[in-house]
Amino acid sequence: MNLAESLVRSARAYGDRPGLALGTEDRLDFAGFARRAGALGEGLRRRFRLAPGERVALVMKNHLDYLPLLYGCWWAGLAAVPVNAKLHAKEIAYILSDSGARVAVATDDMGEAVAAAAAEAGTKPTELLVGSNEFERLASEGPGTPIERSASDLAWIFYTSGTTGRPKGAMLSHANLLAMTLCYFADVDTVAAGDAMLHAAPLSHGSGLYALPNVAAAAKQVMPESGGFDGAEIAALLTHHRGVAMFAAPTMVSRLIAHPAVASSGVPGLKTIIYGGGPMYLADLERALDVLGPRLAQIYGQGESPMCITALPKSIIAQRDHPRWAARAGSAGIRQSTAEVRVADAEDRPLPTGEVGEILVRGPQVMSGYWNRPEANAETLRGGWLHTGDVGAFDEEGFLTLKDRSKDLIISGGSNIYPREVEEVLLRHPNVAEAAVVGRAHPDWGEEVVAFIVTRAGTNVEETALDRLCLDQIARFKRPKVYRFVPELPKNNYGKVVKSALRTRI
Repeated sequence: MNLAESLVRSARAYGDRPGLALGTEDRLDFAGFARRAGALGEGLRRRFRLAPGERVALVMKNHLDYLPLLYGCWWAGLAAVPVNAKLHAKEIAYILSDSGARVAVATDDMGEAVAAAAAEAGTKPTELLVGSNEFERLASEGPGTPIERSASDLAWIFYTSGTTGRPKGAMLSHANLLAMTLCYFADVDTVAAGDAMLHAAPLSHGSGLYALPNVAAAAKQVMPESGGFDGAEIAALLTHHRGVAMFAAPTMVSRLIAHPAVASSGVPGLKTIIYGGGPMYLADLERALDVLGPRLAQIYGQGESPMCITALPKSIIAQRDHPRWAARAGSAGIRQSTAEVRVADAEDRPLPTGEVGEILVRGPQVMSGYWNRPEANAETLRGGWLHTGDVGAFDEEGFLTLKDRSKDLIISGGSNIYPREVEEVLLRHPNVAEAAVVGRAHPDWGEEVVAFIVTRAGTNVEETALDRLCLDQIARFKRPKVYRFVPELPKNNYGKVVKSALRTRI
C-alpha cells in the first residue's frame, strides 16, 4: 500500500482534469501533477541516496510544489515530515533533529531559518530550496513507479503544537491516512467532478491532510498566491472556482465572515467549510450560518488520530429548526466510521451516557505511537486506546460534547467548572468578540474563575452586564470573579488560544 498510488489512479483515469492551481490560474492537470510528484520523488531518492523509510522535512509555506513534494516522498517510499512555516528556527531545529530528517526542503522565504535550523540540528540535514537549479534538476528525473510499501509503513510524522512542552511526532502510516481518507467520504463531505480544495490553512497540518481525499477523488488543489489566509483573496477565489471545500480553524471562519468581500460576493463557488482544531462557539456558528448558509461541517480529531474522531455534517448543522439544534450544533458530532470512541473515568472504565470523562479513541486511523517516545507511548496508548487528554460526554443520541482539555478544568469548592461553558455564555454579549476563561489559585475555594475579554472594535462592556448574563445562564459558582479586558488573546500558530500564556497574566 502506497498513498502515491491514489494520485497515480486519478492521473490515469482523469489526467486532463485540472490538478493544481495557483490563485485563479490552472497550472497542472492531474497527469502533470503525477509526473512532477514522481520526478521529484525519484530525484530525491537518487540525489541524496535515500532509502525507503528515511525522512524528508517540508519546511514550506503553502506553495504550488508542496503537494507534488509530499506525494513525491511517498512515491519514493520516504516519510514526510511537514513543519509549520511559522515556527521559530530553534523549534524547526528541534524537529529536524528529533525526526532525523536527511533533507529539509524549504521555500525561499524559509531559507535562512532552515539553514540556521539545519546547522543547529544534530542530524545536519541537507537544505534544498524550492525553485533552485538543483531542485529543478530533481524534477527532470523520470518518474518511474511508486515504491511498494506495507500498510504499516511510516508515511507522515505529524508534530504536535508543543504548547505544553517539546512537540512530539505522531507516527502516521499509509493505513492510518487511508482510513482518514475513507472517513472523509463517509462522514464529512462528498467530492464531485469539477470540485476543488482551497488551501488557505497550513498544508503542514489539517489542510494538507484533507488534500488526500480530494486528490483521490481528482479534485483540483488551489493554492492562494499569498500562500496563506487573506480575506479579500479568499473571497475572490471562492467566486472564481466552483465546488470549493476548505479546511479552516474557527478563528479563520470568524475572520472570513467579517470580511466585506465575503458579504458582497456571496462566495458562489463555496461548497463546504470544514472547521476544526478548536472550539466553534455557538454564537460564532450562528453568525457564520447567517452569512454563508448551510455550508459548514465540523470535525474533531488530533494529530494522533488525524482529523478522525467525530464529525458533525452539514445536514445536521443546517437543521436549525430541530428542537435539539443548539445541543447538537454545540457538540463535536458523532463518531466517525472507523473510530471507536468512549468516555472513561480515571481508571479507564467506560462511563454511562451523560457522564463526563476523558475521551478515548481506537481504530485504524490512530497513530502507531510517537517517534522515539516509548514512555509517552506507554501512557498515551495504554490499554490499546488513545488517551486524548480531552474531556467530554456523550448524549443519548451519540453526540459527543467537548468540555475542555483536562488540564484546563477548574475546580472551585470541590465543583468542576468547564471553561468552555462559561465562554459560551460570555460570547452571547453582542459586544464581546472573544473570551477565554482560566482558573487561578484561591485560598478558600482552591481555584476561582478569571475571564479574559476582547471587545468588538469601538465598543465597551461593563463587568456588571457580564455578571448579569452569567447569572441568568449558569450556576453562580461558575461566574467569573475577575474580568481582564485585553486587546487580543495569545494564540499559537494554528489559531488556538494559549491558555498557559493567559495564566501568567493573572
